[in-house]
Amino acid sequence: MPSRREMVGGLAGLAASAAPLRRPMAAEGASTTIVDAHNHVIPQAVVDGFAADPEAFGVSVERRDGAPWLVHREGFAYPLSAGFTDPEAKVRALDQAGIDRAVVSPSPTLFFYGAEAARNAAFVRTLNEAVATFVRAAPGRLHGMGALPLQSPEASVVELDHLVNRLGMRAVMMGTHVNGVQLSAPQVRPVLRRAAELDVFVLTHPMYFGPKPGLEQYYLTNLIGNPLDTTVMAANLIFGGVLEELPALRIGLSHGGGFLPYQIGRLVHGWTVRRESRTTQASPKALLRRFYFDTITHDAEALGYLVRTVGADRVLLGSDVPFDMADAGPVATLRAARGLSQDDIALVAGRNALRIACA
Repeated sequence: MPSRREMVGGLAGLAASAAPLRRPMAAEGASTTIVDAHNHVIPQAVVDGFAADPEAFGVSVERRDGAPWLVHREGFAYPLSAGFTDPEAKVRALDQAGIDRAVVSPSPTLFFYGAEAARNAAFVRTLNEAVATFVRAAPGRLHGMGALPLQSPEASVVELDHLVNRLGMRAVMMGTHVNGVQLSAPQVRPVLRRAAELDVFVLTHPMYFGPKPGLEQYYLTNLIGNPLDTTVMAANLIFGGVLEELPALRIGLSHGGGFLPYQIGRLVHGWTVRRESRTTQASPKALLRRFYFDTITHDAEALGYLVRTVGADRVLLGSDVPFDMADAGPVATLRAARGLSQDDIALVAGRNALRIACA
């Protein structure tokens, strides 16, 4: 997640392009459907709600240099490029990136887990309906990923049923914690259990409001803080026994899994030699393959290692568009990763997402 002016829409120019809408891979006669499974939206109806009532969640709409910005009371702000709000702009950006489809999810800046539960539940229902309207504007190109009011497990279970049975979605995005409560906590278990029962893909995403000690400078709150939050969350799910308790749960880790895949040996060693870490039947490395991962590593060597370590069937193409921390060329990054077969590339590029996340 971003902070103030550092959070710039990296592909705003692409989104604003006037290129004709088309299906890029079909036009080239390619057999692989390419799907961006990590792509954000803030539907215009939600923006209009913030403009009408900025006090509701402490989010206002301002104009800066002639462009609209969302400004949060916690002190960060970002430009609302057309890629956030306009389905046609979203599709044009996909075309120019050579991507056939996208699974679009609400920006994690809209995870108001600290708000009063009933108020956030009502907001999340509005948000999910707006995402559904957004994707209906481009059938066959856009697929929806919903959100949940996780501070209320009961409301979240109700919303999961609404997403699947009324809106036709197969995926949901969750923060890496619920206002400080880990997803491995007992109170969150009914939500994860219901997601598993409904075969809903859960993509977890870091979210933060305010600085973290030691990470205040150099944008480290994002550069280190986001992957760290993902790693802490995943380690708790592993050692907390959640993955063994819910074997049908499909859960993904953003940004290449944070630091987890690259330090998994340390978790295995701790599980081997430390009594307090020996909490599961399976080793952490075996449980690592229970997660799904996106490709957003910003490094082809790291991505190649990830795919070789967890398997091509566990990795989904992702961009993080339209934030400035996006991989603007995820397909090129994937193709540059060493040691991958054409079948590996096809799985990561789209087949996995089509199987688990696209309604």
